[in-house]
Amino acid sequence: MRRVTARILVADDDPKHAQLIRLYLEREGHQVLTVGDGRAALEMARSRRPDLVVLDVMMPLVDGLDVCRILRAESNIAILLVTARSSENDMLLGLDIGADDYLAKPVSPRELTARVRALLRRTGASDGPASILRVGDLEVDPGRFEVRVAGAPVNLTAKEFGIVELLAREPGRVFTRGQIIDKTFGFEHDVSERTVDAHVVNLRRKIEANPAEPRYVQTVYGRGYRMAER
Repeated sequence: MRRVTARILVADDDPKHAQLIRLYLEREGHQVLTVGDGRAALEMARSRRPDLVVLDVMMPLVDGLDVCRILRAESNIAILLVTARSSENDMLLGLDIGADDYLAKPVSPRELTARVRALLRRTGASDGPASILRVGDLEVDPGRFEVRVAGAPVNLTAKEFGIVELLAREPGRVFTRGQIIDKTFGFEHDVSERTVDAHVVNLRRKIEANPAEPRYVQTVYGRGYRMAER
């Protein structure tokens, strides 16, 4: 079996085109996630933290350029814009707002995979699988979307995983409920701070030996939540 070299998010509202790109990238050994609109692209990028985003410019709900601006403001994730707009001004605009590279449709399979390889080398994302995050007996494996406690797998929802991964990436840092909503829930409607608290309660039931006295996900009263440092 070919080793997975990177996790790549493909955001394109044309299912056939998205599937074509997916096939090209999977042949290279990448794990590929696909979404069909800009809002879903932001949510997936925040919850699954891909190494690279292949981003179509013309998408519903939130267009690709706005997605690019938002992702660049939040992280250094590699972004490859793909679009039918191929003028020099369009290309420069995409690069100015933070895209790392620009590819015009129709997409050449060889050029797409070459551009992706170059971006992954530049960002270091192709050096190997994502590192496992460890705090005591808690292990968060972003590459496999798995959590284990003392070696035993724990079945989490996508939102629970997003919260524990976010906290485990920076043990000791306090995240407010608002920051957790922004980074884990994205553009979902009707998400309140109480929703975050409810997810944390469920998360603690699954990973804590005593949820009433949490070892890992700790409450900082008046501020938010943090992961224990060790």
